[in-house]
Amino acid sequence: MQPPTTVAEVVDRLRALADASPTDGVSAFARLYLAVTEGVEASLANATFRDPAFLTRLDVAFASLFFAALDAPAAAPRAWVPLFEARSNRRIAPLQFALAGINAHINRDLPVALVSTCTAMSIQLRVDSPEHADFEAVNALLAQTLERVKAQFLTGWVRTVDRLLHPFGRLDDVVAIWDIRAARDAAWTNGEALWTLRGSPSLSDDFVRTLDRTVGLASRGLLVPTQNWAQATARRLVPALSQVR
Repeated sequence: MQPPTTVAEVVDRLRALADASPTDGVSAFARLYLAVTEGVEASLANATFRDPAFLTRLDVAFASLFFAALDAPAAAPRAWVPLFEARSNRRIAPLQFALAGINAHINRDLPVALVSTCTAMSIQLRVDSPEHADFEAVNALLAQTLERVKAQFLTGWVRTVDRLLHPFGRLDDVVAIWDIRAARDAAWTNGEALWTLRGSPSLSDDFVRTLDRTVGLASRGLLVPTQNWAQATARRLVPALSQVR
């Protein structure tokens, strides 16, 4: 499939993925990614940025890396492998899939997208730049949107049953260990490192490979099943019970 060229095309493809299956791990990530993208785009329309063209181009380049990995899973970066391998595991909560996806996307893909975007636009990737100021301004919008979407994953019948059967809240522990602001700050720093290494392709490739492996290990930790057998049974029963009501 051809990579997107506009934010609208990114949204359309994410919506198709989000609607594909309520139990698929990639669909769970796409639902989160779609909500965050739509929320941020709405906020961008009412905000003032120094270089909105940079943010728009970065959004498209960023999303294209996820779609490329999804279209060729056999050749996908290792950061994405845990999500793709576990996407059908019903013992893993949808929010875990969503966070594993955003972990791979921000911690691995965002530094790469920053470098490619700055290269294409002849922009210096540095902290004291208008682009970094815009990047930081988006952090607050992203954090607000992500918190709202995470709350949506943690409500309803399934959440109530999880609380009854597993009162110690392992899912809450999984949610608590991932912070989008810290991840984006690290992504910018890694992007600067890659920018510095761009004159040495071998070192740059080594850096990305190491980052890729590290992010993949973190995703495996996020995807440790949080359900026991009773919770898994409850998850299968809840949709049927809600239809009877």
